[in-house]
Amino acid sequence: MCGIVGIFDLHSNSEIDRELLSRMNETQFHRGPDEGGIHVEDGLGFAHRRLSIIDLSHGQQPLFNEDKTVVVTYNGEIYNFPELSDELKAKGHIFESHCDTEVIVHAWEEWGEACVDRFRGMFAFGIWDRNRQTLFLARDRLGIKPLYYSLLDNGQLIFSSELKALKAHPLLPREINPQAIEDYFTFGYIPDPKTIYNGVNKLPPGYRLTVKKGAKTLQAEQYWDLSFKPHEGMNEEAYKKELMKQFETTVGIRMVADVPLGAFLSGGVDSSGVVAMMAGLSEDPVNTCSISFGDPKFNESQYAKQVAERYNTNHRVEQVEVEDFELIDELAGLYDEPYADSSALPTYRVCELAKKQVTVVLSGDGGDESLAGYRRYRWHMIEEKMRSLIPLAIRRPVFGLLGKLYPKADWAPKFLRAKTTFESIARDSAEGYLHSVSLMSDKMRASLFSEQLKNDLGGYQSIEVFREHERKSPTKDSLSLVQYLDFKTYLPGDILTKVDRASMAHALEVRVPLLDHKLVDWMSGIPPELKLKGAEGKYILKKALEPHLSDDILYRDKMGFSIPVASWFRGPLKEKLQNKILHGKLAETGYFNQSYLETLIKDHQSGVRDYSAGLWSLLMFESFLEQ
Repeated sequence: MCGIVGIFDLHSNSEIDRELLSRMNETQFHRGPDEGGIHVEDGLGFAHRRLSIIDLSHGQQPLFNEDKTVVVTYNGEIYNFPELSDELKAKGHIFESHCDTEVIVHAWEEWGEACVDRFRGMFAFGIWDRNRQTLFLARDRLGIKPLYYSLLDNGQLIFSSELKALKAHPLLPREINPQAIEDYFTFGYIPDPKTIYNGVNKLPPGYRLTVKKGAKTLQAEQYWDLSFKPHEGMNEEAYKKELMKQFETTVGIRMVADVPLGAFLSGGVDSSGVVAMMAGLSEDPVNTCSISFGDPKFNESQYAKQVAERYNTNHRVEQVEVEDFELIDELAGLYDEPYADSSALPTYRVCELAKKQVTVVLSGDGGDESLAGYRRYRWHMIEEKMRSLIPLAIRRPVFGLLGKLYPKADWAPKFLRAKTTFESIARDSAEGYLHSVSLMSDKMRASLFSEQLKNDLGGYQSIEVFREHERKSPTKDSLSLVQYLDFKTYLPGDILTKVDRASMAHALEVRVPLLDHKLVDWMSGIPPELKLKGAEGKYILKKALEPHLSDDILYRDKMGFSIPVASWFRGPLKEKLQNKILHGKLAETGYFNQSYLETLIKDHQSGVRDYSAGLWSLLMFESFLEQ
């Protein structure tokens, strides 16, 4: 992978500060330690940090077409670049390398903005076309690669792979966006297109931005979306065969590299399936790696070992100690803005381990979103059945009251935690799903936020994020809708952000075959009842993988990739938590209710409630403020 940076003067051909551009570029050195490049001309500056993967001796960036009128800075992989290269050569385009980067400049020349429709892969790039006086930015369809941008008061548009590069510019606005605070404590991350700062945006997945010299405003345009278009005339057996055919193809095209390649192997269905496909396509043993935990409640390394032995992989495993919390402060620097997924710690460690062996890894991310693998989908569908029986006008007051009266029971099995269920049933489908996935409920946020912050919010609530996507959804099916919401929020905002930053911290490229856009769109058309069949999520994938993986792998309970935060906050991090949250920068912001912060800590540490998720989010917000 790579890091990209750009400065574009919308209104004049002013001289670009080369030294500033270089400083911005070097903040992303970790993304591309092999090479760096800068191009500056009147009104434009592009910079690049390269991690060499394909055509190691060529492909240096920024890269030009043959007559130097088009230049690109690019982060990603275009997996179908050989086919596109042949097509473009047949149309008369002249190539000087065998890398995918050069395909982008010629594709732009040939097809303009529609070039992104031709690309199969993960990417974020900027193109400058001197003849058209046009800057073109684009991000891949699922949001695997990041792209930040901001229009400064001096008329310059700046963009980069990570927010830290933009923060190196002295004119970047640093005013915190109150809506981003509301979103962060709801989701645990800040969903696209917002960032923590007013005036700074993420380009959403599947969007492009065309900016002509002299433009007064910026307007991003969506070029792709999931279709959820049903397939005709297919039975279960046909779905299994086609799924495996496409799965094998998406894995195969991601195994092309001129550097050592391997795979993450957690022992779950998705990563195990990827390894099984890789083993069938490779003459040599696959390199695999996994993390183990001393606490058996969090350890699934024995399942990874089982898959590794079955496919005779070169398997490495390292144990992460339960007290491995030394990275907490470092994480804030990696993510640049508040980010509350605690699995970022083990993800960082598994990337660190992988880099000792390989430069490129394949992961199993994306299977849960496409094929309804999360347990929350099952619970949502149970709640949907109950919602369908009673009109909202009756549900809202009746179940809302039951939710208020029923005691909170964090300690109890899921089926006995009726308070959350009642509260969810009292809402419509989108509200109910948000309630089930929220880091902090709307009631908790109301207690947490100060009157100052509530005034700044002006009535804004995070449900508006879901409402906006719900309005654009191509499907009304209950299961498909919440999958769509996750594709627009949780997948790019949490999962893919986590993997990108953790892997890039170690100059490691991660490829995600289950997020191939052709496969994802095809899977969206699989009947919902073949994704979630009874209580079995990813049903059709598991059935298709039965010849390749044991039932122990396919049908055991999903464990996840988590750490014991709750016990940390009652033990080794007890004092640090109190000092950071009660006596750190949180109090200086004026955003939070101090007495409620004290209550959260007291109730958690006494064992009355499990507030670990909320407290972790506060700790990471504090760490962000300290940057």
